[in-house]
Amino acid sequence: MERVILHCDLNSFYASVELLDHPELKDAPVAVCGDPESRHGIILAKNEGAKAFGVKTAETIWQARKKCPGLVLLPAHHEKYHRYSRLVNDVYERYTDLVEPFSIDESWLDVTGSLHLFRTDGKGLADRLRREVREALGLTISVGVSFNKIFAKMGSDYKKPDATTVITRENFQALLWPLPVDALIFVGAAAARTLSGYGIRTIGDLARFDRAALITILGKQGAVLHDYAVGTECAPVIPAGELPPPKSVGNGLTFPKNLLGWEELGAGVALLSDEVAARLRRLDMKCGTVQITVRDPAFHDISRQKGLEIPTYLAREITGTALELLRQSWNPRSPVRALTVTAQNLLPAGEAVEQLDLLSPQSAPRREKVERLERAVDGIRGKYGKDAILSARLKKPPSP
Repeated sequence: MERVILHCDLNSFYASVELLDHPELKDAPVAVCGDPESRHGIILAKNEGAKAFGVKTAETIWQARKKCPGLVLLPAHHEKYHRYSRLVNDVYERYTDLVEPFSIDESWLDVTGSLHLFRTDGKGLADRLRREVREALGLTISVGVSFNKIFAKMGSDYKKPDATTVITRENFQALLWPLPVDALIFVGAAAARTLSGYGIRTIGDLARFDRAALITILGKQGAVLHDYAVGTECAPVIPAGELPPPKSVGNGLTFPKNLLGWEELGAGVALLSDEVAARLRRLDMKCGTVQITVRDPAFHDISRQKGLEIPTYLAREITGTALELLRQSWNPRSPVRALTVTAQNLLPAGEAVEQLDLLSPQSAPRREKVERLERAVDGIRGKYGKDAILSARLKKPPSP
């Protein structure tokens, strides 16, 4: 039996959630950011109205306002986004028990075994899901329907917002092969540049290229990308509870305009580290190592990492370590195109507590108090905005 895979992607998720509380702004250009009072704050999300002005995620507020002087800025409420993410996935789980979250606003669904229950096909079920999410939660989703996960994901990206795109064995070449090669999932800027040197500029070029030669060029990843392009990828949809624990948790951004100076660099590091820490807490895991990767405008990367004396999932400690690495290895007068903060050497939070007790038993109560404090700070920031606390300290690191 041919599999039927859906990929559901919430449209302009952060902005759409915020607009539920601000219906008067539904026709205005709106962006969500960490700190609306700072011109160096970073855009986290934008609605369709802001997109029409060219506003982009990860650019600074002053850049966005230059494009769109009437841009309405709203603070981020991350706890709210996670709550709505759970509610949306609850809707998905009414239709199948095979739901694999890909991110906070994206999930794969394998509905092969449940379609007969609803007496419809993949497109019909996708349209039904779009209608139910819209009516129950006031949010819209775009859905890709296909025979594998990769093409389902590309289908949800193909047309937005609030749309269904069906990609079949008969039409995928016509729909997807003319797209630029970096439209294929997991083809990053570096891989796209390498492939371009061999005349591979579209997904079709990649599909027609010799698979063995791609392995020579890109290693094992070359074979994986070729399989994606020709439609032979067949990974199963794995429910969240059955996924193996991650080996690392990272968050990276390529900025529309280069960051320059400690204020902008600090804001970028704080933003990335906060999300890494939040993901660790949701996984109930702590990290023993923090790594930072910096990319300059010439696409040269440097990576630095530091082991921690005590494993952590505290945002302040991950941020502090990342900033320390940045200050030790980077000249603030040199522009930065992209930053990545990664938590490595992960272990369950309970095991980290045991290690802490053995190494320094007298510090355990104090550390538990700090962890409770940060969880309380998370709650405040979830209510009043991501940078309601700590933003001033993090935005301007001390000079080295």
